[in-house]
Amino acid sequence: MKPNIPKGTRDFGPEELAKRNYLFQTISSVFLKFGFQPIETPSFENSSTLMGKYGEEGDRLIFKILNSGEYLSKVEEQILIQKDHSKLSPKISEKALRYDLTVPFARYVVQHQNEITFPFKRYQMQPVWRADRPQKGRFREFFQCDADVVGSDSLWQEVEFVQLYDEVFKELKLPVAIKLNNRKILAGIAELIGESDKLIDFTVALDKLDKIGVEKVIEEMSGKGISDLAIEKVRPLLTLQGNNFEKLEQIDALLKDSSIGQKGVEELKFVLQNIEQLGLESSELMLDITLARGLNYYTGAIFEVQAKNVEIGSVGGGGRYDDLTGIFGMKGISGVGISFGLDRIYLVLEELGLFKKVLMHKPKVLFVNFGNDEALYSLKAIKKLRALGISAEIFPEADKLKKQLNYANKREIEYVVMAGVEEIEKGIYTLKNMILGDQTNCTLDVLALTLGNK
Repeated sequence: MKPNIPKGTRDFGPEELAKRNYLFQTISSVFLKFGFQPIETPSFENSSTLMGKYGEEGDRLIFKILNSGEYLSKVEEQILIQKDHSKLSPKISEKALRYDLTVPFARYVVQHQNEITFPFKRYQMQPVWRADRPQKGRFREFFQCDADVVGSDSLWQEVEFVQLYDEVFKELKLPVAIKLNNRKILAGIAELIGESDKLIDFTVALDKLDKIGVEKVIEEMSGKGISDLAIEKVRPLLTLQGNNFEKLEQIDALLKDSSIGQKGVEELKFVLQNIEQLGLESSELMLDITLARGLNYYTGAIFEVQAKNVEIGSVGGGGRYDDLTGIFGMKGISGVGISFGLDRIYLVLEELGLFKKVLMHKPKVLFVNFGNDEALYSLKAIKKLRALGISAEIFPEADKLKKQLNYANKREIEYVVMAGVEEIEKGIYTLKNMILGDQTNCTLDVLALTLGNK
């Protein structure tokens, strides 16, 4: 059978990995510059930790892990006969692959609360898994790069995160639009139209506006039981005009009788006004009232980042989640965080030709193998070069010289050293520059000095 990999997953070769590592290093360097500390959590969690935290749609996309051993033998026969997955799953699966990094982080904070200094600024760059339908820019296994602050409800954190996004995309030379909204405004709208009990249905439908358009969103809202009168009140919000502050004035007027909506307006105004004072270098900050982010745990500001000049969906997102740790028994801890979609960012940089020349890992010098005695002589030199921090390797077999030189050319290795019987007798090495084609004889000390200065 021809070997293959599951849909929605990928292999990464040396060049791809070098580019990905460049992204990791760029993003993590900005995280560190902004004062965040790294942590890691397990690739899988107890199902109880994850289920019910992402809404009905999110729960369906969680990869469940079967219990080990004879897991079916412990299931009541009646449940097996019913073939009801909602009853069967908890019996045969107690663990699941993490869906994102935020819920595991909340679990981490609660579990390690006595070891943490608050406010706690952490970043985390690890893979997550979603049982989604694979398509361009959407994978079943992908990396997230998250930064979160817990233990502070200051809106300066939101301002800092907008700046952090701007800094990263400036380093990557990728122009983006940072979309901003607030869940309190969405709650105020739902309250205003008399549909507060359907806030989740309302926001999930609204979040799809960019993907399916106004009429399909309205159709979905209607299907969820939201009244025609309520939908008509919402319709003007789908086509707001003007700059950020003009849009905010229109929203403010609409929500004048909603206390939670007014609170959302105040929070947005704070972020927008301060970012205007501080300025952005590579990003455009856009107020987008239709932005909902389909995750249930957001309670305040919500972010979504889209790359300009390419159709691929969001390359980042996040928001404030005042009550997330409360799910795990730790009340009164506010948090806010953002995420970078590394895999989509990679595809965008590739498509737009924005990857700068990423240096592939390769040795500085290759020693030709002429036989066992010559190989031992070469390896003694290689040991000294490596001790000096010079990357060096020897060709494993005593093959034809042409084959070994071709290997060096394909790997783009700059120097080749040849040491045969004559060189061994004289205690020297022949150093060949593969780019210029010239070669010279030298001692090991001179060889180390020459390679170390290159």
